[in-house]
Amino acid sequence: MNREELLEALNWRYATKKFDPTRRISNADWEALEESLRLAPSSYGLQPWRFYVVQNSQVRQQLRVASWNQSQVTDASHYVVIAFQESVGEADIRKFIETTAMIRGADVASLERYRKVIEGDLLTGTRSKEISTWSQRQTYIAMGFVMLAAALLKIDSCPMEGIEADEYDRILGLAGSGFKTVAGVALGYRHAEDKYALSKKVRYPASEIIRYL
Repeated sequence: MNREELLEALNWRYATKKFDPTRRISNADWEALEESLRLAPSSYGLQPWRFYVVQNSQVRQQLRVASWNQSQVTDASHYVVIAFQESVGEADIRKFIETTAMIRGADVASLERYRKVIEGDLLTGTRSKEISTWSQRQTYIAMGFVMLAAALLKIDSCPMEGIEADEYDRILGLAGSGFKTVAGVALGYRHAEDKYALSKKVRYPASEIIRYL
């Protein structure tokens, strides 16, 4: 892929308002999108998130009601609910360190300093007081990743923040799971009648929002 192809995909993408309910993302393309969620970066690599791919039509109808009746929830090929981890503890950090050692073929002891750095920041440092906010911020990285991946595959997407997160938690049975809904992402193909597909992007010029220091 070259620069022109990347910029073309970014300009082609828009927050799709009306999806074609008859078109489905292929299994191969969905596997790629799923992998883009898995590969998304996060602070320290801790991955404080869960992605719920809602396939049950009745559940999606309930979520639509809790999404101000926005049709993307039910009409898109796939609907992903993004949840953040409410808190991070020693067990979470230990699991990550042990997983890192296993995957990289390293001794857990060699990662002891890294473990202490993470704990010093997230468990006892100033960030520990806002760990829920920190966790939510990480999820938006994953959201951006999957939307970019979709655009490169010419698959439409729409980030969904206009939702009743607490109602999502109830519908999905997240109480007591340690995770809470933060947003959703609808993925599929634009409907031929979606008027927003032809709307020009409204973006400030680079000279106004980018500074070189």
